[in-house]
Parts: sequence; C-alpha cells; structure tokens
Amino acid sequence: MKNRIIALLCAVMLALGALSPPAFASQSRTQYPISVEEYTEDGTDAHRIKKVYQLSLSDDPAGIPTKPFDRDGVHYELLDLTMKNEVGVDTKDYAETITQDSSTGDMAAVLKQLDAQREVTTEDGYTGVLLLDHTTVSVKAKGYSTSTKNLSASRTYPNLSDADLSLIPKTVTEGGKTLTLGNVQWSNSYDEGGVQRFTASATYTGTATSRYATGYTVTADYAGQVSKTSSQIVTYTAIFGAVQPVEPEPEVTPEPQDEPEPAPEPEPEPAPKPAPQMDAGSKVLCVAGCLGGIASLAAAGVWGADKLKNRRKTS
Repeated sequence: MKNRIIALLCAVMLALGALSPPAFASQSRTQYPISVEEYTEDGTDAHRIKKVYQLSLSDDPAGIPTKPFDRDGVHYELLDLTMKNEVGVDTKDYAETITQDSSTGDMAAVLKQLDAQREVTTEDGYTGVLLLDHTTVSVKAKGYSTSTKNLSASRTYPNLSDADLSLIPKTVTEGGKTLTLGNVQWSNSYDEGGVQRFTASATYTGTATSRYATGYTVTADYAGQVSKTSSQIVTYTAIFGAVQPVEPEPEVTPEPQDEPEPAPEPEPEPAPKPAPQMDAGSKVLCVAGCLGGIASLAAAGVWGADKLKNRRKTS
C-alpha cells in the first residue's frame, strides 16, 4: 500500500513539472563584419557580396548572419562560408621625446647628430620604428659664462709742433671697442726750412668681455606606429550570390460567359463552443485537489486494512 502511495506522489510531481514553462534556449550574439565588398564574378555577370568577420576563439560563429537578404531590389543567398585561423596584430600611433647634450648650438650641426629613426619597445609590449620629426627639434643653452681679453691699438701722429700730450687723442675706437691712451713715444726731425717737427707713436689699450654658452641641450620628437601580436583570431568569409528572380507566368484572362443565377447560400451551422481552457493556476489547483483526494483514499485504505486485521484477531 505504501509503495502505491509513493508511486502516486511521484506521478503528481511529474505532472507539476510538466506545467512549468520551458527554459529559453541561449541565443548567440550577432556578429558584425569588418568589411563588406560588392563585386562581379570574373567572366560573368554574377553579382557577389563578400562579408569578412574576425572572431576570437571564445566567440560563437553561430552569430554570423547567413540568411538570405535583399539589397537594392536584388535577392542574395549564401554561397560559401570559409574559416581561416590567423594571429591578430594590434597597431597604434606612438610618439617619444628624446633629450641629449650637444657641444654646439648650430641647428644644421645638431640635425646631423640626431638619428633619422629609432627602434622602440614600449612598456606594454609594442615595438616599431619611429621617424624623427624635424619640426620638433629645439636647442637650448645649458648655461653661460664670460671671458675677458686684452685689446691694443697703435696710432702715429706726425708733423707735430711740440712734444705735447695735449696734441694726442686720449681715446680711439677699434673693432667697436673704445681704447684709452696708454703710452706715447716721441721722435723729432727738421723740415726743409730748418724748423723742428715732432712725431708721436701712441699705444692705446682696453679689454673686451664676451658671454658664451657652456653647453647645449637638444630635444626632439620621434613618431610612428608600433604594434604587437594579440590573441589568435579566426577570420570567417561569407560570400552571397545574387539570385535571378523568377518571372511570373502571364495571367490568362478568361472569356466572359453568362453567369448562372447564384444558388441561395445555406445558412452556416453554429460553430461548436470551444472547450474551456484552464490556465496554469487552475491546473495547479486541479492537481492539488487530486493530491488531496489521493491522500484521503490512501488514509481510508490504511484504516480499513487495520480494522480488517483486528476483526480476524477477535474471531
């Protein structure tokens, strides 16, 4: 009796499970092409559309659209779908600034000192060759110092009436610098009339101070593209072909004929009433009622069996 009750309960549980809604099947994510190309097959007028997709190894290729479609009034259907394993390469723009010392500030000489290109490897694993951007080259002095040198100049003043310093200029200009009188040497002679004349040989002295750079710093930018190998990718190529539309058959217009008088249409029979449908809640209540009835019957059967045993014992 107990085994029969357990079997009935299992059947009820299966019926309740049948009432639960089925789980929705997982849907693949739609993939989008990286390029679409329209062309005509060589030697024919057949129109083709090629769509290229790049997926990672974890992507589901079921998301690639392969259903027929219409474009510009032309119907296309899938002809081929190919797959190719490739290694992806990630590329990006990159710039780098370098700084170096120079002994000269002349731009022409500095450009000869710089490399035309540089090989680089970034911290995140990108490598490539960068080219010098000449417009970014700049030269700046690291510091300045001064130097002083002595200057001198000589002047001769002939045919002087006397050896008098007042007849000698106290300053002269030499190379843009002003020099002062330092020393005078006198000499004398007589002219044709016997008059004594003097000649002064004067020396002028001074100093010149100049400022010069102690060194130069050169900065320049190198720019270009760097790349690195990324994770493996799979390239799918879907080729769709244009399908010629089927021309409809010409319609044949029947010749007009005398139409007989239409027979009276029979009255439509009343449609049978649809059987009442139970929703999920009503089904659950119905099953619950069945469970209650089964449990009552099971209890009554156990009670009757026990009572029958007692009667046999008393007899």
